[in-house]
Amino acid sequence: MSDIAAADLRTMIREKVAAAGSSFYLAMRLLPEPRREAMYSIYAFCREVDDIADSDEPEAAKRKALEDWRAEIDAIYAGTSKLPLGQVLTEDMKAFHLRRDDFIAVIDGMEMDAGAPIHAPSIAVLDLYCDRVASAVGRLSVRAFGADSDAADRVAYHLGRALQLTNILRDVAEDAGRGRLYLPRDLLVEAGITTDALDEILAHPNLPQVCEKLSVVAEQHFVDAHAAMAECPPKAMKPARAMGAVYHAQLNRLQQRGWQKFAEPIKLSKLTKLWLAFRYGLL
Repeated sequence: MSDIAAADLRTMIREKVAAAGSSFYLAMRLLPEPRREAMYSIYAFCREVDDIADSDEPEAAKRKALEDWRAEIDAIYAGTSKLPLGQVLTEDMKAFHLRRDDFIAVIDGMEMDAGAPIHAPSIAVLDLYCDRVASAVGRLSVRAFGADSDAADRVAYHLGRALQLTNILRDVAEDAGRGRLYLPRDLLVEAGITTDALDEILAHPNLPQVCEKLSVVAEQHFVDAHAAMAECPPKAMKPARAMGAVYHAQLNRLQQRGWQKFAEPIKLSKLTKLWLAFRYGLL
């Protein structure tokens, strides 16, 4: 891949990430250019496989597309990738020691969403899902940030779960509209919610206590992630601190809104996100 071709590919990826409007984009901007470009390619990969899982294609077609990505990851690590994104990821994998198993874990997570909609998984299955779709992304990310210690992996473990649980609590109504429910069955049954009907679950008077208990779990993961960050190089943790601050603010908004108004969206203004990214990214 020539320098011009590589630059063109990275420009395309950068523009795609910017257009996605992700909360992560601000955190990525805190990184030096080579690390920032690596994060863009990691994000682009995650969007590719996430779009496959969320598409309206038949399940067999989605599983085939995800299997093709497994083969592409093998090609990346063999140095034989022909896909533009794969060629860029090959460079980043070598530069920042990204691990094959983490890419595969992300694909495994998307495969969990590719079949029948997830409906009230056990706590153990929910934790596995969070590890694959969020903490595995974190394990790739901390290496791009510049940290590869056990403490950095603990940041990924806890922050990934904190962010994903916040997403789940934020998107209960939206997910239900797609036939999905990520709230764990263990907590639902504990609260006396035994029906499988999504409309009845969302209207159940005890659902708020389920969400509150899950929010406490998310809060503890934020605390544990912050503690692990303290054991890592401060400069490398700037993006992680910024992402954590934005999502923790979202969780706090959800707690303040209460758990009876699932259809009422909560959003942070762009100014708030910028302020949080500036405050926590520059400390």
